[in-house]
Amino acid sequence: MAIDPFVPDGFVVPSSLDASGFRLEPLGPQHNERDHAAWMSSIDHINATPGFPSNGWPAPMTLEANRGDLERHAEDFATRRGFTYSVLDADEVIGCVYIYPSDLDGHDAAIRSWVTESRSDLDVELWRSVSAWIEDSWPFANPHYDPRP
Repeated sequence: MAIDPFVPDGFVVPSSLDASGFRLEPLGPQHNERDHAAWMSSIDHINATPGFPSNGWPAPMTLEANRGDLERHAEDFATRRGFTYSVLDADEVIGCVYIYPSDLDGHDAAIRSWVTESRSDLDVELWRSVSAWIEDSWPFANPHYDPRP
């Protein structure tokens, strides 16, 4: 039995999003040190962010283990199984956006995002910008992205 692809073969995956106060670019090993520092400084804040159930991440890990995680995300992006973007302010990593197939009935994509505790003021703006981007630029019929209060 064939499995439907996450995104259609002809879909051109966006390489970035420029928004007010931040930009998105595909997450990869080149972000390792900055990404690791960002989320390690904000574990409790990320765990309290809508969409991050207690599934074991984030939890402290080594820089080397983080690199392996970023390599997996880059491979998912390259093979179109899922798409993770680093949220940047200039060159500073301030968060991530994840776009993956949904496990929820009736939803074709699950979107999650986090920002560092020090940039928590951007959480709602990131959610709004990414929600509009998903609606305007992605091929999903019914994505799920936990709303922000």
